[in-house]
Amino acid sequence: MLNAPRLVVLDGYTMGQGDNPWDSIAAQGELTLHDRTPKELVVERARGAQVLFTNKTPIDAEAMAALPELRCICVLATGYNVVDTAAASKRGIPVCNVPGYSTQSVAQHVLAVTLELFTKAARNARAVAKGRWSACPDFCFWDVPVAELYGKTMGIVGFGGIGQRVGELAHAFGMRVLAYNPRPKAAPGYAPFAFATLQELFVQADVVTLHCPLTPENIGMVGGELLASMKPTAYLVNTARGPLVDETALARALTAGNIAGAALDVVCEEPIRPENPLLAAPNCLITPHVAWASVEARRTLMAQSAENLRAFLAGTPRNVVNGVAAK
Repeated sequence: MLNAPRLVVLDGYTMGQGDNPWDSIAAQGELTLHDRTPKELVVERARGAQVLFTNKTPIDAEAMAALPELRCICVLATGYNVVDTAAASKRGIPVCNVPGYSTQSVAQHVLAVTLELFTKAARNARAVAKGRWSACPDFCFWDVPVAELYGKTMGIVGFGGIGQRVGELAHAFGMRVLAYNPRPKAAPGYAPFAFATLQELFVQADVVTLHCPLTPENIGMVGGELLASMKPTAYLVNTARGPLVDETALARALTAGNIAGAALDVVCEEPIRPENPLLAAPNCLITPHVAWASVEARRTLMAQSAENLRAFLAGTPRNVVNGVAAK
């Protein structure tokens, strides 16, 4: 076990500003906390650290080569593509993530934006605030008809923990659930439910929601062909990873009215760039990568990260994504 290890957090700002203290991690070593770290300062700030914590700050092979004292990398997230895991494995450095901490938060967000796409609640509330109801001769008004989720089809791409929870919530609203998963899964206990091919799912679903990890093989997976196969009344929801979607193709589909709308919590470059074509696309609801960030989820993430550190220091690292045991 390391004696008073040096611990460095490269980008801790999004974990919380006062509502999610670092005490459980600080108690285990000498903690240095940075809100954000640009790539060019990673080595300088991490020098001498035995354990690094990162959320979105990349740690590549070059940085690891310059950090001979580094013994463990703890990712403050489930996705770990910001770390060169192959390079870490070569150096015997375990990379630990935190699976499952945001399942409830992300699933809740998916249903929240889906409800907004169907009910137009926020849109109608803004119209009331602008005085349109006060000026209305009738007891109610709408610009776009609202619709029910009941009887519609939710198509879930990726049926892991979050996808399964989204399915449960969609079922509770009376939706039929279709799921695509590249690896076999047991069917859930509710009905109507069916597994489908990716193509079948996009053709049949009234809402397609993405819950798969980003891999080199699925970058731009949702492009012109799949979007063209969707119903013109259907919606796309993405709370997974921005690069799963060809943003130019989606903007074209929305502008042409080939699909009814989209709700995105992630984009290819974050924070979103002013020239992103989706900012000008109609019927596109964009939130700033907050689906994961309920206070409950962030506190769970902190607690589980502290447990990852504790396990590593005890010589039994857990949630290791690259198959390396502790040195």
